[in-house]
Amino acid sequence: MTRRKLLAFTAVAPLAAMASPAPAVKPGIDIFSLRSQNWTPFQNLDYCAAHGAKVVHFSEVRFIGSLDPANLRQVRQYAEKLGIEVEIGMKSICPTSKMFDPKEGTAEDQLTRMIAAAKTVGSRIVRAVLGSSDDRLPGPIERHIASTVQVLRNVRSQATDANIKIAIENHAGDMQARELKTLIEGAGRDFVGVCLDSGNPLWTIEDPHLTLDTLYPYVLTSHVRDSAVWPVPEGAAVAWVRMGEGDVDIDGYVRKYAELCPGRALSMECIVTGPRIFPFRNSKFWDAYRNDPAWEFERFLEIVARGKPRPAEPRAASPEAARQKEREDLEASIEYTRKLL
Repeated sequence: MTRRKLLAFTAVAPLAAMASPAPAVKPGIDIFSLRSQNWTPFQNLDYCAAHGAKVVHFSEVRFIGSLDPANLRQVRQYAEKLGIEVEIGMKSICPTSKMFDPKEGTAEDQLTRMIAAAKTVGSRIVRAVLGSSDDRLPGPIERHIASTVQVLRNVRSQATDANIKIAIENHAGDMQARELKTLIEGAGRDFVGVCLDSGNPLWTIEDPHLTLDTLYPYVLTSHVRDSAVWPVPEGAAVAWVRMGEGDVDIDGYVRKYAELCPGRALSMECIVTGPRIFPFRNSKFWDAYRNDPAWEFERFLEIVARGKPRPAEPRAASPEAARQKEREDLEASIEYTRKLL
């Protein structure tokens, strides 16, 4: 190649790179989106395949039926026939959390069983949680983070021997992004990462874009849904909504996720709720957030200020109507997200 041609090539190459499409993510569905349908795992897989999912995220054991190896092998074979990747999950692995269920054994025992189940069913990860917003009071949340880190360290060899990673979700108001980052680094990022949820940051008075910016290097998988937030006299109201109906720039979030987390699952977890009030104008509220930096809270306030009040969701006339609406909400959200990507 002559020097002139080389100069021309190097001048054009950056433009070509800028014009190329963003790396693809794997479209998925979290079965919690279908929690009221009472379907078998095979019915769930059929539904998800019909709606274009490449990943099906069984976020709780109840959705996959059981951890019996025969059941797990059947699910794996069925999913492989449909061209679907399976992910599995569980609830709390934090023995000091109010959500933890000691009747199922120690946290280490429960997580070890899930690691074995993940290997059998073909899941690369086990999704788990610390707890919920209830664990911030009396707190401190750092106590529960330390407890979870110890559990994870205790099962490190089981996870690494099985080549399974543990994906800790920012769940139901338990941890802010920097807190979850501390947990991951403390446990060991060689086998622990993040199940990034776009709806839960607002339950910790955090901007979802800040959550993504902080945690994307640790992301193993994800849940995505939209949120509406608006000011009320007590502080802020937050409701989870269909994709495209919220106030958090979910379009920008999804596109940024696709750029920062190529090859990872973007799994729809559709939950449509009425408003939940976060009374941050009451001084007692801050007992749960004594270490929250002012600049992070300011980003949350900017989203609140842009928001518009949203009427409460009407109650479904019957259980069947509720199940139908659950499917409609999910399908509308899938279609909206497909257009974004």
